[in-house]
Amino acid sequence: LRTILEKYCKFLPVPIEFEGQLVNDTTPIWTKQPADLTDEDYQKFYRELYPMTMEEPLFWIHLNVDYPFHLTGILYFPKVKDELQFQRNKIQLYSRQVFITDDVKDVVPEFLMLLQGVIDSPDIPLNVSRSFLQADAAVRKINTYITKKVADKLAELFRKDRTGFEEKWGDIGLFVKYGMLSDDKFYERAKDFVLVKSVEGKYYTLPEYGEHVQANQKDKSDNTVMLYTTDPEAQHGFVAATQERGYDVLVFDQVLDPHFIGLLEQKLEKTTFKRVDSATVGQLIEQDETTASVLSDDDQKKLEEVVTAAITNPAMHVKVAALSPQDAPVVITRNEFMRRMKDMQRTGGGGGMQMFGSLPDSYDVTVNANSPLASKMLADGGENVAKQAFDLALLAQGLLKGEALTAFVKRSTELL
Repeated sequence: LRTILEKYCKFLPVPIEFEGQLVNDTTPIWTKQPADLTDEDYQKFYRELYPMTMEEPLFWIHLNVDYPFHLTGILYFPKVKDELQFQRNKIQLYSRQVFITDDVKDVVPEFLMLLQGVIDSPDIPLNVSRSFLQADAAVRKINTYITKKVADKLAELFRKDRTGFEEKWGDIGLFVKYGMLSDDKFYERAKDFVLVKSVEGKYYTLPEYGEHVQANQKDKSDNTVMLYTTDPEAQHGFVAATQERGYDVLVFDQVLDPHFIGLLEQKLEKTTFKRVDSATVGQLIEQDETTASVLSDDDQKKLEEVVTAAITNPAMHVKVAALSPQDAPVVITRNEFMRRMKDMQRTGGGGGMQMFGSLPDSYDVTVNANSPLASKMLADGGENVAKQAFDLALLAQGLLKGEALTAFVKRSTELL
């Protein structure tokens, strides 16, 4: 009986005693005015709601509206890990301080399920079907109101304390991105405070970053090309080569980022995103000018045949291109569109993207016709040089493993 009382009557507005002890708080803090509360009050209430949670909330929102509906409550922002684990029992719904349910998926948007706290409203109809709830005018207004309050709170934090906002971005960025993907109105409110981070660790808003790179990262069609890495360590060689060209590189390493990048390409005018290993550095931002090859057409064809024979892998598609002599002799890249579609399918893209998930991996192998090693590959015994250069390219992509890696190490040792 005590368990039932503590669950459903924990905040009932009339005192309840059980075995001589008061079991409820008749004036929980969501019924009070924010001006009468301290940070410690909010943090204490959070610990009361979630006694098993060790971390403090990042910040909170106090909800209080009387018209056109009645709603009070407190929503807490916990640290959001780099995964979408919706804790559907983290927001508790009350009606006049009587606990109703901790399943609020039909009352708040799904992305807000990442939050925690309490919502109290006598205007939410109870014991009705899900379809009725979704169509109910009061529920829709409450949904819109909560979404706006969350966006307004984030905008306020960004405006008043940009440094603190940036420090918290690692914990709230996933939430903001998911909200922008899920709700077009939230996107419009968040587009000016959502942050992107460069490999140097500097944060920018989308308008700031567009201005930062527009002079140096325009392609031949006047599109702004935003370059990014999903793993600065694993893709370090590509990042370094890109930076040597004077380009800036962003970090997109969260589970939702393939979807988020796609959304930004839809929303931002004349803007495209390319991962640093999706093309050779000279082809990431396409220009009209071309580099001349020092090899004849016949030699280029022969070079392609030598490298193709050396790798014998149907997933690798070899082509010869005239790159800078300072560029690597062989570069392995993955098509941006195909790789991104497969990434999105793995993280719940669904729909038409299922077809991309079933396709085998495919890689482009670009042989640099202007590399000093090109002539060695064309000479007698050049297949061994081609194999070594190809394995180095595999190593740069993290694709050299198992028996092939062992053979590469042995061959490299023999060359010393």
